[in-house]
Amino acid sequence: MPAPSFDGALAVPGPSVADGLCHAGWVMQEHFIPPELSRQLAAECVQSMLNGNMKGAGVGSGHAPLLQPDIRGDHIEWLEAGRSAACDRYLEHMEALRLTLNRELFLGLDEYESHFALYAPGAFYRAHLDRFRDDDKRTVSVVLYLNDDWLPAHGGALRLHPQGAPVVDVAPVAGRMAMFLSGEMLHEVLPTARERLSIAGWFRRRA
Repeated sequence: MPAPSFDGALAVPGPSVADGLCHAGWVMQEHFIPPELSRQLAAECVQSMLNGNMKGAGVGSGHAPLLQPDIRGDHIEWLEAGRSAACDRYLEHMEALRLTLNRELFLGLDEYESHFALYAPGAFYRAHLDRFRDDDKRTVSVVLYLNDDWLPAHGGALRLHPQGAPVVDVAPVAGRMAMFLSGEMLHEVLPTARERLSIAGWFRRRA
């Protein structure tokens, strides 16, 4: 049976993304950022790749993660405040989300880190958890998609593997945000047939 696919409304019931995260371990929200901001971030991501600023993403923690294209095929560039007006607006959205999660779920989230991620046609990322074995600070993973006019034939879905439930495929449609528990939600990126853009990030707790 194929995985359920979401390309419309909020994927879980309830008025708050915190509710979905608490009850299902993941949540999706449409139009998390305005379309204009999504287009600006997408253009910045592509330009970064053209400028040679994005590097092949490695596997594992530490200062020198291993490049293993048979496991992970995206290119990334880490984001910092002050990089651009668009990135600063995006980080303002994430700060508001951090405060909401702490207020509603008492998670003690202390900081946020994120990077652009570009998957060229044919690239994928095999199933994994976002929390490292030797570093448990990553608590909540957030992925924001930047792809206009995405079609099912383009592939590239985020496939979630909720414990005790069927897998779920989330298409990487512009403005869509997917969020899940970093240490519990096994997930993967299915092979993409066209260039796939996103910002991947993690809310972290203090050690």
